[in-house]
Amino acid sequence: MNRRYRKTIIAGNWKMNMTASETRKFAEDMRAIAPRAKWCEVVVCVPACNITAATKAFKDLHVSVGAENLYYEKSGAFTGEISADMLKDLGVKYVIIGHSERRQYFGETDFSVNKKVHAALEAGMHPIICVGESLEQRELGITMELIALQVKSALAGVSAEKVRKCVIAYEPVWAIGTGKTATSEQAAEVCTFIRTTVRHLYGARVARSVTIQYGGSMKPANAAELLSQPDIDGGLIGGAALKAKDFVEIINAANQD
Repeated sequence: MNRRYRKTIIAGNWKMNMTASETRKFAEDMRAIAPRAKWCEVVVCVPACNITAATKAFKDLHVSVGAENLYYEKSGAFTGEISADMLKDLGVKYVIIGHSERRQYFGETDFSVNKKVHAALEAGMHPIICVGESLEQRELGITMELIALQVKSALAGVSAEKVRKCVIAYEPVWAIGTGKTATSEQAAEVCTFIRTTVRHLYGARVARSVTIQYGGSMKPANAAELLSQPDIDGGLIGGAALKAKDFVEIINAANQD
């Protein structure tokens, strides 16, 4: 982490988990533990049906509410989709875009990710842009080429001013839900490469202001080590974000002096 130049963000990605009542219970559990959110911003990205409950439940905990997806059109005949303006009106501050599960199961492409990034920024939200490689791609030695393509595609047409509002999450697909975790060195190498890519696009000043998260099975046992890396500015947390105790321990790791 480098708090001098950019914000540290710990964001939970609940995926398709938790009901509205469970959301309220989670907030109560967090309140009882009282996390030390001194240095970092805390976000919970919840299913769309839980956004209203989450906004109310987490308000006095200084936890921002995020969404897990959006559609890039402002309105229209798109049954089942949710627009950026709809999310913004509910109090959503962050939105996850291009998660590997959206790419794998729902056919999201670099092109659609870019359109969603623009929609989120135009609505005044902060996109959490996910990039990452599969195990096969890593073994082929094309990780960096793929990451560069994903970053450049996602940010195409985005101004330097708006890039500062973006968060980029490196999520090695091979380490999501598998129990495997990239070593701190592997994670740091790719996160540093992401910042280098942003620097080539926008210059050093913009690049050092962009928050880059690690999103591959960060948990209490490895959070401090991962967050000690200079270009890892937080985490996009999956499984550990569903347990208040684990989530708070990661938050506390990010708040160490």
